[in-house]
Amino acid sequence: MQIETPTILKKIVARKYEEINERKSHTPYGNLEVAASVANVHNAPRGFAHALKHQIAIGKAAVIAEVKQASPSKGILRSPFVPADIAKSYEKGGAACLSVLTDSDFFKGHEEFLVQARAACKLPVIRKDFIVDEYQILEARAIGADCVLLIAACLSGQKLRELDQMARDLGMDVLVEVHNRPELDLALEYTHTELLGINNRDLHTFELSLDHTFELMGEVPSDRLIVTESGIHTRDDVALMRQKGIHAFLVGEAFMRADDPGKKLAELFQS
Repeated sequence: MQIETPTILKKIVARKYEEINERKSHTPYGNLEVAASVANVHNAPRGFAHALKHQIAIGKAAVIAEVKQASPSKGILRSPFVPADIAKSYEKGGAACLSVLTDSDFFKGHEEFLVQARAACKLPVIRKDFIVDEYQILEARAIGADCVLLIAACLSGQKLRELDQMARDLGMDVLVEVHNRPELDLALEYTHTELLGINNRDLHTFELSLDHTFELMGEVPSDRLIVTESGIHTRDDVALMRQKGIHAFLVGEAFMRADDPGKKLAELFQS
């Protein structure tokens, strides 16, 4: 099955392949394999999916709180930007997990932001980036990521399968993100991850609608945990999702502009 890749993703992915080649010239693949193995011994995965499921099991919303300095459409979201402080605030505010942007060219992210955020708390962390190559999977584990994001819109079925398997072999969880029915079919056919993210943003128009989640959720098998992504801004949004049986959320911009991100998280998700 061939998925039509949105124009902005094509641009990002093209740059990502250039970036990977640049990095390989500095850190050979074999060196990264060693670093990932060392990380598995001294910095073992914390159990990203388990943390989400535990929060839901005790009746709470499972929030993946995003550490994001900027976005292509909104520009700088937070200044000063101190990942460690944000992570501590989120942990205090009741987040189940963290999501850290590591893409530098489009989101002003960095791998060091993930290292700093994870070291400042006990929460599992997902590396949120545009992962298209095995090199990035090794890189994620080497810097301590507990989970990786795979975006169905920019990967073939075979590549989805290979990256999903490699990440899980390294002990990480995988969140596969979809935006529509063809991408969902691809994710269900080619991956075994239990975490299925439904992005409420249309990547072609950038319009947001919670209906994306509602339209696709009925097609997701019961053994997959749905994470609704983007567009959650009010307590009414949260209540509507939970009424529909969606209890896992990935939220970023709603928190990044707040003086105290964790306090904002607690206010949005308090029962």
